[in-house]
Amino acid sequence: MEVRFSQNLKALRAGANLTQGALAQGLGTTQRKVSYWESGKVEPDIADLWRIADFFDVTVDELIGRRA
Repeated sequence: MEVRFSQNLKALRAGANLTQGALAQGLGTTQRKVSYWESGKVEPDIADLWRIADFFDVTVDELIGRRA
């Protein structure tokens, strides 16, 4: 089963013990956008992917669930 971005983001956020609002503030975005990403309603653009990856100190490949 392929792990999707939305699942990875939610797991990273929960592992860091952050609310959606706290993550949004750390990323300079809105809680609604974080909610949409986690629910899979929308996917982040490349700039947001880089920002999220940097925030959690992971690669974009890890974030989107790409496995070698």
